[in-house]
Amino acid sequence: MKVDTPITVGWREWVALPDLGLNRIKAKIDTGARTSALHAFRLATHHIDGQLWVAFAIHPKQRRRDLEVECEAPVFDQRIVTDSGGHKEERYVIRTTITLGHDQWPIEMTLTDRDDMRFRMLLGRSAMKERLIVDPSQSYLVRKPRKHLR
Repeated sequence: MKVDTPITVGWREWVALPDLGLNRIKAKIDTGARTSALHAFRLATHHIDGQLWVAFAIHPKQRRRDLEVECEAPVFDQRIVTDSGGHKEERYVIRTTITLGHDQWPIEMTLTDRDDMRFRMLLGRSAMKERLIVDPSQSYLVRKPRKHLR
């Protein structure tokens, strides 16, 4: 889908994932990653009307393990993903909506434990398609979402 005017973003931005009840999470805009990734732990699958779902928890704030948000989403796929360290891991893939500034669009996101990583979320190239121009010298160029968490 061609977007009329791409959004210029910095190398890190605040985004929202409203389908998951996350109104604000800091994301690294990662042109080196093909797929987006979200921090997730305590993953458990179950079926709803024959569809595989995954329930998981996340720590939405960096360096804070006391705040947890419970999420649930249908499983779109399972993929082997190679991380930046060369390690391969099978991950659940979900489809969810991302909000950046005033724009929203659907993205695919893998779920993995990023507790020891600096960012709880990576926004990969496939989620940026013709929507974003990345200025790596800048940060937080887009309006910050509301602070409220469900």
